[in-house]
Order: sequence, then C-alpha cells, then structure tokens
Amino acid sequence: MGDTGAVRPSGMPCCCDQEPNPMPRLALYTLVVCVLAVAAAVVSFVQGSLLGIVWILLAGLSSNMTWYYVRRAKLERAAREAAASR
Repeated sequence: MGDTGAVRPSGMPCCCDQEPNPMPRLALYTLVVCVLAVAAAVVSFVQGSLLGIVWILLAGLSSNMTWYYVRRAKLERAAREAAASR
C-alpha cells in the first residue's frame, strides 16, 4: 500500500529498511471505538438508561474487529518473513 516504487542508487527499494507498523491502523481505530463504547455503556448504566446494552454490543463488535485486524496483520507479517527467507 505505501510502496512508491522508489529505488535507491544501489538498486535496493527504499521501502526495505522501513519498520512495519506494530499494529495496523484499522485495529487502532476499532480499539478506540471499543474503549469509547465501554465508557458510554458505563455512563448509560450509571444514569439508569438501558441504552447501555447497545453500547455493550458495539463494544463487543469492535473488540472482535480489533482482534481480527491484529491477527491478520500478524499472519501477513509472518508470510512476508517466510517469503523473504526463501
């Protein structure tokens, strides 16, 4: 995605020395949504509203999405390392 195709004078692509992101951006976004949904659920329940149930469901969904994106990034990283070691 971020490859610009630039090549150094030595012939080596510029993207080879970049560190991979420790966590994909979508995983970070879904983690933030999960934390905010839990906070909203706590506030809703403290105020006596049953709307907190909807916030809990949203927190569960975003939590699952976070784990999915983290796992997918980990598998992609392992596949890239396996291909590079060949």
